[in-house]
Amino acid sequence: MNNQKQQKPTLSGQRFKTRKRDEKERFDPTQFQDCIIQGLTETGTDLEAVAKFLDASGAKLDYRRYAETLFDILVAGGMLAPGGTLADDMMRTDVCVFAAQEDLETMQAFAQVFNKLIRRYKYLEKGFEDEVKKLLLFLKGFSESERNKLAMLTGVLLANGTLNASILNSLYNENLVKEGVSAAFAVKLFKSWINEKDINAVAASLRKVSMDNRLMELFPANKQSVEHFTKYFTEAGLKELSEYVRNQQTIGARKELQKELQEQMSRGDPFKDIILYVKEEMKKNNIPEPVVIGIVWSSVMSTVEWNKKEELVAEQAIKHLKQYSPLLAAFTTQGQSELTLLLKIQEYCYDNIHFMKAFQKIVVLFYKAEVLSEEPILKWYKDAHVAKGKSVFLEQMKKFVEWLKNAEEGKNFPLGGLFGKA
Repeated sequence: MNNQKQQKPTLSGQRFKTRKRDEKERFDPTQFQDCIIQGLTETGTDLEAVAKFLDASGAKLDYRRYAETLFDILVAGGMLAPGGTLADDMMRTDVCVFAAQEDLETMQAFAQVFNKLIRRYKYLEKGFEDEVKKLLLFLKGFSESERNKLAMLTGVLLANGTLNASILNSLYNENLVKEGVSAAFAVKLFKSWINEKDINAVAASLRKVSMDNRLMELFPANKQSVEHFTKYFTEAGLKELSEYVRNQQTIGARKELQKELQEQMSRGDPFKDIILYVKEEMKKNNIPEPVVIGIVWSSVMSTVEWNKKEELVAEQAIKHLKQYSPLLAAFTTQGQSELTLLLKIQEYCYDNIHFMKAFQKIVVLFYKAEVLSEEPILKWYKDAHVAKGKSVFLEQMKKFVEWLKNAEEGKNFPLGGLFGKA
C-alpha cells in the first residue's frame, strides 16, 4: 500500500465559491442607475441615511466600473448626456445636489456624503476628480441655481482636501470664459472655499498646482488686467482674493524687473536708459520706490564676482559701487528709500562675511555720492537698524555719525583719500 504511487490532486473541473463580500452584481449603467436611484428614494433627504446606503451598496454594486454614473446621480439626479442635460426617458431622483436647497449649510452636508464615500472607497478618488472636471465643462447646460450649488460644493470639497485644485483647469475653457460663466462660478466657489479655510490656505493650494498666477484667465483676453479682476471680485465681496491677485502680480512684476535689470547691466546699457526703463515699470506695475531701490541694490551686487579676501573686497566694492552710484541715486529720492537701502547694505554685509568690515566705507561712499543723506543715516544709527551684525556696524559707524552731528557745512569726512579731492 505504501509503495503505491499516490495520485496528485488536480484542479481540473473544480469550482470555488467566491466569498460573498467579493461578489459584485453585474449591471449595465441603466440597471446600476435604477438601483442607486431606488435606494436614494427610499432613504429620502436624510443625508446621514444616504451616506450609510452608499457605504453598504459599495459592497454589492460595481462602483469602480460605474463611478461616473454614481456621481452623475448624486449631483444631478440621473445620468447626464453630453452637455449636461438629463435624458427624459431615464429615472431620476430628487435626492441630489441640484435638487437641494441653495445654501452653504446644505452643500456642506452634501460634501460630507462625498467625503465619507471616497474615504470608504479610495479607488473613487480619481473618478470623482474626473467627474467634477466634466461637470465644470458642462456649466452652460445647468441653471444658474445649479451652478451656484455646484460652486459652493466644489469650494467646500477643495477646502477639506477631497478635491485637488487642478480641477479648476476646466474653468479656463474658452466658451465658459467668453460668456462670463467661469468668473461668476469662481465667485461662489472662492467664497465657500475661503469661508472654510482662509486666503492663505487657498493660496497654498493654488501654488501647489501652479494656479496662483492664472486667475486672471477667468476673464477674456481683453479684460485680463489687475484692475478689472480687482474691481469684479471686490464688488462680489472677495476683497481678500483681489488683494492676493494684486500682490501676486506685483511679485511677478518685481521678479521680471530684477531679471531685466541684471540683463541691462551685463550688457552695459547707459544708466539713463536703465533709469527710464525702471521708472516706466514702477508706474505700470505700481511698484513703490523703497521696493525698487532694494531690487536695484541686489542687481548691482549680483553683477560682480567678488574677491574672497576680506582685505581686497572692500576696495573692489567701493570701486564698483562708485561706478553705479548715479543709478542708485535715481531711486533714493525719498527718506524711506534711503533707509531701505541702508538696511539692505547692512543685511548684505552681514550675510556675506567678507563684507563685514566694508559696511561703513560703503555708507560713507553713498553719502559723498548723494545716494544717502544725513537724516536717514542718523535714524538708522539711532533706532532703525536691524539685529544682523548690529554691534559691529554701529561701532564702525560711531565716528562718522559723530562727524555728521558736529561737522561744519562742506567739510569732508576724512577717509584716507578714499574719495580723492573734495
